[in-house]
Amino acid sequence: MTGSYLDELNQAQREAVLNTEGPSLVIAGAGAGKTRALTYRIAHLLEKGVKAWRILALTFTNKAAGEMKERITAIAGFETTRYLWMGTFHSIFAKILRTEGEKLGYKPSFTIYDATDSKSLIRSVIKEAGLGDDVYKPGVVASRISWAKNNLITPQVYASNAGITEYDKAIRMPLLHELYKAYQQRCYRANAMDFDDLLLNTNILLRDFPEVLDKYQKKFDYILVDEYQDTNYAQYLIVKKLSEKHRNLCVVGDDAQSIYSFRGARIENILEFRDDYPEARIFKLEQNYRSTQNIVNAANTIIANNTGQIHKTVFSENEKGEKIRIMQAMTDTEEGILVASDLFDRRFSGRLNWCDFAILYRTNAQSRIFEETLRKKNIPYRIYGSISFYERKEIKDILAYFRMVVNPEDEEALKRTVNYPKRGIGDTTIKKLFEIASLSGNSAWNIIGRIDDFSEYFNNPTCRKLAGYRNLIAGFIEKTLEADAWDAAREIARESGIIRDLQEGKTPEEVSRYENFEELMNGIKEFTDSARTNGEPCTLEAYLQNVALLTDQDIEDPEGNDKVTLMTIHSAKGLEFSHVYVTGMEDNLFPSPMSSGSPREIEEERRLFYVALTRAKKLATLTYAMNRYRYGSLEFSKPSRFLREIDPAYIEFPQLASRVSGGAVKPGPESYRLREEKTVYPGSDAREGKKLSKITSRTVSAAPSAGEFATSLSEGDSVEHERFGTGKVIEISGDAPNTTALVEFETAGRKKLLLRFAKLRRIK
Repeated sequence: MTGSYLDELNQAQREAVLNTEGPSLVIAGAGAGKTRALTYRIAHLLEKGVKAWRILALTFTNKAAGEMKERITAIAGFETTRYLWMGTFHSIFAKILRTEGEKLGYKPSFTIYDATDSKSLIRSVIKEAGLGDDVYKPGVVASRISWAKNNLITPQVYASNAGITEYDKAIRMPLLHELYKAYQQRCYRANAMDFDDLLLNTNILLRDFPEVLDKYQKKFDYILVDEYQDTNYAQYLIVKKLSEKHRNLCVVGDDAQSIYSFRGARIENILEFRDDYPEARIFKLEQNYRSTQNIVNAANTIIANNTGQIHKTVFSENEKGEKIRIMQAMTDTEEGILVASDLFDRRFSGRLNWCDFAILYRTNAQSRIFEETLRKKNIPYRIYGSISFYERKEIKDILAYFRMVVNPEDEEALKRTVNYPKRGIGDTTIKKLFEIASLSGNSAWNIIGRIDDFSEYFNNPTCRKLAGYRNLIAGFIEKTLEADAWDAAREIARESGIIRDLQEGKTPEEVSRYENFEELMNGIKEFTDSARTNGEPCTLEAYLQNVALLTDQDIEDPEGNDKVTLMTIHSAKGLEFSHVYVTGMEDNLFPSPMSSGSPREIEEERRLFYVALTRAKKLATLTYAMNRYRYGSLEFSKPSRFLREIDPAYIEFPQLASRVSGGAVKPGPESYRLREEKTVYPGSDAREGKKLSKITSRTVSAAPSAGEFATSLSEGDSVEHERFGTGKVIEISGDAPNTTALVEFETAGRKKLLLRFAKLRRIK
């Protein structure tokens, strides 16, 4: 092995790689090569003679861990890197819990519940408690339980904390602590942990069993953490405990990209790192290799408005590049047309691929309009973060069979498989089965094993069917005991009747389900071959853990990659595209109205905008609509405050340039008219008294007469709307062209409508 790889590093990266002893904080700006620095730091440790199994590297995605391991292998060789403890927080902690979890009462074969499993179980717990899910909404209950676990609050502590219980009373869920307790008991009985349990139980293990803590403190001489700004309290505490003995902890991240507080991430973990490690060295990676100078400089002017940050000066030596473009649409529908048209033209004029483009938005709901406009132009696209391949019913059904073979006490898997394919076991029987299990404090699997003892509850045919199901699963367990994942999966799919059931379908949807099944089997074969080649476990249990711990970014699109990407900004973190459209740049949308009252939350929204802008390599386009539909009414919108924070030197308004030069402005048939105003168009600078021309409205191509659609009304007028029916004008407000009318409709209630779009008819 040679140190020639160090020649690929700049001076700042080299210092971060070579200084391996003691605590280190590596602040890496967007596109500054943090993965390379982290990768080469590990390679350097190996070159110094550190044994691979004494290095722990924690990431947030399997994809990141895989890419890093691949790079290290190219330097150090496979036989060295195969022993690295490198993976996501959840996968590493699951590995520790499979070894040590019996101390907490779990069997090594415990199931990992995904969000769907957890919500299904929570729904059952709510129902069994006699509570309505209209008040105790499963999603809200799941969120509260997740919050508690990430803050290391057990059901017992939760129930005894006055502040927590008072909050639950305030949100009209006073019995939430009982649901949390029941949910944990059911998980434990099913020998299952959810994602948050992997963190909570690891903390409990290290807290209550000093010998386990000592074992892993001695095991890992060096600990490295990627994306440290995204860690929550539970992750922070585990890392802190494990690194206490050697203190060779290196954390890499960027406080300016801390955007996951809603998941429990604490920006304080990175901002206050030196409070925990006063002797820590700080390395700043400030050269952005991804984006043009204009994009980097514009992003710097945005993030400079945040007070809670570690100062750094990010710079780029790439080409200067085009300025950030700000484009206005009159409505959200027109915004979709504007983006699709501009993207279409850019793609062909620049001879680019569709995959060079991304459309980012603040909320998932915004995707609809872009989907519609892209389809109309026959532009291929993929929605990132939509329903996962592994969330499809047919996939979850067969995975449930695999889970039953590995852990037959898995209640959620039993629910999915006991009557699939249909074997005549109805919902009433299943409900009764779980009621008996709950009352006896036993698992449903064990109840089925003694089904003859419960003949008073089930008739003979039902008992035979349940016994037949148990024999089927028990047979799979015996047959697949020594088999690899591929052989086991084939046996289960064939003998369970799943293949036959899926092959019988003739509709396009049914054919698609069988194709998805085949794709799953291809994935299992690939996993098995890869694991065997790498000397890793290739059992069904290992495969299930691999699937359970996949993140959104780990799942590839099987239908090809040359598509425009549509995604929320949160999902875009860690990705990059040549051309990026950041849409919906309006107050009450971005920043989110949920954050408008809190300076802390506004700073996170600003970091989110920083992340969005720095996804672009060549060109960033920011769009906003002057009017947007909300709850069925077209409402006036103001451009986002973040647009006004960008230094005007780095932005341009292409619609203005097109109008002034006499070029056609796309889209829409109407013409633009311009007027001068102070400090109201994004980019205007009140401090210097600058004025910028702004596009404020569209001229109406033909003003309707009173006999057609009325655009001029008075308070008290009776009107008719094609959707809301008849009503009376209560109030008129705003200046043309943004005049609105508050109308009291006889059946639809009060609606605030923008007159030039409302198509109201005055009734004489």
